[in-house]
Amino acid sequence: MSFKRFRRILVRLLTVVVILATAGSIGLYGYRAVFGYHYDSSLSGEDLSAGIQADENITNIALFGLDTRPGDEKSHSDCMMIVTIDNTRGKIKLSSLMRDSLVEIDGVGEDKLNAAYFRGGPSLAIRTINENFGTDIKDYIAVNFEQVVEIVDALDGIEINVASKDELTELNRVIRDYGLEQGKEFSPVEKTGLQTLDGVQALCYGRIRKGNTGDDWSRVERQSVVLNAMFAKISSMDANGLLGIMNRLMPYVTTSLAPADVAPLIVGAIKNGVPAVEHVRFPLDGEWKYYGSSNEYIMYDVDVVADELHEYIYNDVTPGTFASPPAPAAPSGSDGSTDSDDPADNTTGTSSPAAGSHKTETVDPESLVEEGGSYDASTGDYYDSDGDRYYLDENGNRVYY
Repeated sequence: MSFKRFRRILVRLLTVVVILATAGSIGLYGYRAVFGYHYDSSLSGEDLSAGIQADENITNIALFGLDTRPGDEKSHSDCMMIVTIDNTRGKIKLSSLMRDSLVEIDGVGEDKLNAAYFRGGPSLAIRTINENFGTDIKDYIAVNFEQVVEIVDALDGIEINVASKDELTELNRVIRDYGLEQGKEFSPVEKTGLQTLDGVQALCYGRIRKGNTGDDWSRVERQSVVLNAMFAKISSMDANGLLGIMNRLMPYVTTSLAPADVAPLIVGAIKNGVPAVEHVRFPLDGEWKYYGSSNEYIMYDVDVVADELHEYIYNDVTPGTFASPPAPAAPSGSDGSTDSDDPADNTTGTSSPAAGSHKTETVDPESLVEEGGSYDASTGDYYDSDGDRYYLDENGNRVYY
């Protein structure tokens, strides 16, 4: 391979990786000395593997897309993925984990998966993923979602299809709220259909999950749309253009990967050219259901999903090619449990919960506040971890203003 071709492959790979990271997807392979990323040495020497035997040809890295708002002392990992560099098969695999998944967190008990990062940073988040899903992650990459704006604007916008009026309305609401956060006014999206979105519009599109537009699952789908649009835009760029984007974006990346660890990853990943990239969400359709007094959790058989994830990462078995049991029933008698006689209580897959699907008893309103959210006793309104205001209807379902 000529030096010129090597340089082009290397730069393209690095740019693709960073773009994936910022979109809530994968991460970074680039020299700190060249590109100036932030190195976090706090995990050095810490055993996070949960006793899982590693495969020397497969490297797993946690990717955290952070939604850090002004004034926040702690970060919410709005998106969590496992980046698998499979040198045996020449692939990079992206495994999305649903942030609202109900899992066991060491020292905390059962809570949302993304609560691990909020409570204990990358160390607890990695340990939680490893212990629940049987992975051998030792390192992480973190990028704030705000950098989507930088990337998309650097690309002069990306092509996105705003599919419906509901999606358009919710998108513009998120744009308006984002403007209030930033103390600025940003341009709304004027119409539905395929069009070029700027950085702020693309960022807000990836945040949509309310207002008859779906749920947390649907948000991951939209983040994938943004990701694919970025890929499409950079596919024809030359090495100099890609290098310019890298230099602009790398200072916003934080990783526990030491510079000495990065070089072998690069060499292994590109030895046969730019690797293929795959993206799968876990749990699969039909394996999960909503749970909780206001549908704040996604519940499924963690052991089943761990087996599927393990087969995919380590044995390259396509997810969904073997039968999985149906989504588990909510445990009776627990806080936020649902009435098992209610047929809507068995909502699974990508459907939003039907009205009346959950029944609640009289409880302390403060106990219904989600991690990172709040309750306003003077108005009876709640605020979710994104700062969006809502109330609970008579069936305990969230209704956003």
